[in-house]
Amino acid sequence: MKALRLEATGRLAVVEAEKPVPGPNDILVKVDACGICGTDRHLFHGEFPSTPPVILGHEFTGIVEAIGSGVKNFRAGMRVTGDPNISCGLCPECQRGRVNLCRNLRAIGIHRDGGFADYVCMPETQAYALPAGLDPLHGAFCEPLACCIHGVDMAGITTGQSVVVLGGGVIGLLVVQLARLAGATRVVLATRNAEKRRLAEQLGATATVDPSAGDIIELICGRNGMLPDGADVVIECAGVPETIEQAPRLARKGGTAVILGVMPQGAKVSIEPFDLLFREIRLLGSFVNPFTHARAADLIATGAIKVEPLISRRIGFEEALKTIANPAPSGEIRALVIPGL
Repeated sequence: MKALRLEATGRLAVVEAEKPVPGPNDILVKVDACGICGTDRHLFHGEFPSTPPVILGHEFTGIVEAIGSGVKNFRAGMRVTGDPNISCGLCPECQRGRVNLCRNLRAIGIHRDGGFADYVCMPETQAYALPAGLDPLHGAFCEPLACCIHGVDMAGITTGQSVVVLGGGVIGLLVVQLARLAGATRVVLATRNAEKRRLAEQLGATATVDPSAGDIIELICGRNGMLPDGADVVIECAGVPETIEQAPRLARKGGTAVILGVMPQGAKVSIEPFDLLFREIRLLGSFVNPFTHARAADLIATGAIKVEPLISRRIGFEEALKTIANPAPSGEIRALVIPGL
């Protein structure tokens, strides 16, 4: 089969790989689509822990082709999505129910072969069924949506609250929709890209702001800003130092700031502890998707979350190689890798 494999830091290749053979508790999936995530670029540059050589791709969906002898809940022909994060179930973090913090966490597409391939193999425990009639590409959004759900859960958004979303990529645009579903009545998204601002407003943002138009703190929570007292909740979705530093400053007194964006391992930002203390800001990190993948699949299957507008390009393995090795083009939201293109 064809696959896109990370051979070493800074070295990707389209290769002929052995088609996976499912073990007793595994399912073999013929991949329909797999999304390119910012994490894939971090993996390419050695900025996120991985174990190359490994086939990348952790946002995948497809059709079950074969099952192991012990598989009980899936059969050939079913449409599925996969939760890539495999916890051990035995370490202290798992025993506390914090499976996303598992000491032995291994992820499909990061530590074991993933979905940038014609086929991917995964344990039955990581698979979630999707409606047969669902658009074959939409299931590829379940993994990023599941991560967003965890962040929104941590934020504790309640009816009538205000939310600021920093970043207009796929994560930010999914969070806008989740915030409205959670009951937020004012949702402000900040991004420099005009097309993303327009799309955010179509998807539920009540206002958008261009950070290049001035001091974003003043524009949003200054005396004449959109939210003069600051936001109840700020969710950082860009993963850049500037927005991570801005997130707690945009929260009201007693408010919450959640970091969803991924920065390179080892990167540092400047935060003022006195401000966090004096205004009693809750600053939280949100990591992957504990127990949220099924909810994501249901939201996409029912159409409660719109993902079609988030598809920027459909590309094959060769173009995916170039896409991962370079910064995302301006305005791109999500490129989907389609085997056979």
